[in-house]
Amino acid sequence: MAATQSPANGHQPPQRPLIMRFAARSDVGRIRSKNDDSAYAGRHLAVVADGMGGHAGGDVASAATVLDMIHLDRGGYHGDAGTVLADEIQTANSLLSELVHQNPKLAGMGTTVTALLLAEGKLHFAHIGDSRAYRLRDGEFKQVSVDHTFVQRLIDEGRLRPEEAESHPHKNVLMRVLGDVDASPELDLDTLDVRPGDRWLLCSDGLNYVAGHAVERTVRETKDLRECVETLVDLTLEAGSPDNVTVIMVEIVEETPDDVSTAAVEVIPSTNAALAVAAAARKDTPPAASNAAGDPDSKEAEDPGDSKDADGAPSVQSGATDPHLGEHLSAEVLREELASRPHELVGAAAAAAESGSIPTIAGRTVARRAATLLTHRAEQPGNDAEDTLAPAKPRRWVTWTIAASVLVALTIGLWLGYAWTQTRYYVGEFDSRVAIYNGVSQRLGPIGLSSLETVTEIRMDSLPPFSQQRVRQTVPANDLYDAQRIVKNLELTGTTSPEQDCPTPSPSPAASTPAPAPTASAAAAPAPDASPAAAGPSPTPSPSVTCEAVQ
Repeated sequence: MAATQSPANGHQPPQRPLIMRFAARSDVGRIRSKNDDSAYAGRHLAVVADGMGGHAGGDVASAATVLDMIHLDRGGYHGDAGTVLADEIQTANSLLSELVHQNPKLAGMGTTVTALLLAEGKLHFAHIGDSRAYRLRDGEFKQVSVDHTFVQRLIDEGRLRPEEAESHPHKNVLMRVLGDVDASPELDLDTLDVRPGDRWLLCSDGLNYVAGHAVERTVRETKDLRECVETLVDLTLEAGSPDNVTVIMVEIVEETPDDVSTAAVEVIPSTNAALAVAAAARKDTPPAASNAAGDPDSKEAEDPGDSKDADGAPSVQSGATDPHLGEHLSAEVLREELASRPHELVGAAAAAAESGSIPTIAGRTVARRAATLLTHRAEQPGNDAEDTLAPAKPRRWVTWTIAASVLVALTIGLWLGYAWTQTRYYVGEFDSRVAIYNGVSQRLGPIGLSSLETVTEIRMDSLPPFSQQRVRQTVPANDLYDAQRIVKNLELTGTTSPEQDCPTPSPSPAASTPAPAPTASAAAAPAPDASPAAAGPSPTPSPSVTCEAVQ
């Protein structure tokens, strides 16, 4: 971009705000029956979400997350925009947990999220999962995001080479994701400098089936954003496309007068106006069409009444009789919000917006959801009469203090217990081979208390049956050295017991000196009352395990 000429008085002209030019496309692919990807691109926000959970609700997870974030597409924020972006993703995570609680059939669903928020001259980045973000700046094409996968963890630890990742059997195992697994998942967050001319590629992992050099060449050489996303998706389809694929291309540019003149104004100025729109939609929609919008049992029923508030505007009354008002309002508010600005919405989120099947939570009131979308403000719990808390009773702070102290003590105790487990080791099985694990073999609910330390070359089928059973049941070790000693015994003797613990042919000290043949023969004969317990320190000794394999 050419440098701006300075005027005669020496003052620089005011810098124009930066916005995004964008293009997006999503495709179900060659094999999948439904699209679990969702994406949104606007002048200030770009987000890709790749749902997981298969038929259980991957499309619900990605659509709910993206639709819950579209109100962030604006340039002005009172506080730190990066914090707002992170909080909104955490809120979307809690929404998914509530959806699963409301409908257990969705258990196990989750989604990745990779998002860019352009606000006040900064680009705020948030990421979790294995969707990716690439930046092309000054001729350098670079991946900015880091995959939260098992194979990437192995690469970071130096246990796997990058070229081996594509053929690894666990390459699709995610270590971090939004969903009903973690109440507060760890996000990768960053605030990046931004320049006009920067180009960004956001994509789901379906694009990984296209060679990296082909992706880079396409982004470099294809100047038109629409043509670029079309080409990238077509390349994925030509490669067989066993997964859904979603691509967003973004270019940072300075806002022009044409952008300002075409910017849409606020369509619905207040929540009460939104309720009026919903009431009109309710009257014009037959019951059959209302049922198509979603599950009425999962929506909160509220209805605008005829009463007036202090300003003469219609107020919301509880005890409404229309069970579909929440559906109408969510769909109407969402469509009005999308119509208020240039954007592209693709994938499962676009299908949900078109059909009106917006994921809704009983207990999240219609007024609060509408206020979030229409006024672009964080939810204010005090705005709803039903959410107003009763005045605190005297000395309630004592109860809260005790509860907080108990919670802190419990948290410290759990942390110390977990830290202790990470000082332990055990020998077990992994992929039909003997392996060493760090931790203990027990689980705490869904939380595993161990991690794979190393996998040996000892195959399970090369061990005696009793030793195979012992390894599958796990053999505890005091530390890593002890675990390595057990593995060495398995390699040399086929047992978990140390060789030196077995009874020697002659316990007499004279065994070290030459002896007549008859005496040696007599010494080699087992004593009639020999006990198998002398074979080693194993809790469950057996002659076939400890000594028969020792030569």
